[in-house]
Amino acid sequence: MKFELKYKQFGDCSILVEWPQNINKTILYDILAFKAKLENSNFFTIEGLTHAYASLLITYHRRNFNFSSELKRIKAIYETLKVENLPKRHLWKIPVCYDLSFGIDLEWLSEEKKMSIDTIIETHSSAIYTVYFIGFLPGFLYLGGLHELLTTPRRATPRLKIKEGAVAIGGAQTGVYPVESPGGWHIIGNSPICFFDVLKEAPCFAKAGDAIQFYPVALNDYKEIKTLVNTNTFKIESEELDD
Repeated sequence: MKFELKYKQFGDCSILVEWPQNINKTILYDILAFKAKLENSNFFTIEGLTHAYASLLITYHRRNFNFSSELKRIKAIYETLKVENLPKRHLWKIPVCYDLSFGIDLEWLSEEKKMSIDTIIETHSSAIYTVYFIGFLPGFLYLGGLHELLTTPRRATPRLKIKEGAVAIGGAQTGVYPVESPGGWHIIGNSPICFFDVLKEAPCFAKAGDAIQFYPVALNDYKEIKTLVNTNTFKIESEELDD
């Protein structure tokens, strides 16, 4: 399926490519396939490729940028695109402790949604989420696939400090704060996993197109996993996706 794309000059030396403004996996896979094709096209004029939910920003070396000629080239590449040629994707299984000492908004969310805490946890951990892109913070995964029953507007007043590893819900999204930071999402648990390690060849284990599934762990298990993570002896369970 080919989408009707919009191409705009963005600043002095970039082209912004826009897909229909929807959040879905068909658009994501089209973006990722296009991005991979550009990366493998030996365009020495391209300096960087950055994608979001429904767009791809192509940044060029300033001295070599000519909008008309570059636009013609990338349009030709898109016309020959085959989405089945996607990079390998993985499902990552992430432990989460939903203990109330971590899930400081669980009781509020339970009242707000008229759902028991156990039902919230089961609903959140039974879904398989798609990684759309990484941003906001290094290692912060923007995940799609939150059950509509858990969709909740962001807090009116953001907190100044959210703990590293906090698992949260904001709007129709869920995610994990990879480091301590301010944030306006509702906190429902904490993961002991390290989501960004600058010392590793791939600082973040997941990439756009991958899938995430959370599984509940008790507080004692959380502490044991955290110890293993801190000593680099914990391996995240994963499997290759073939769909």
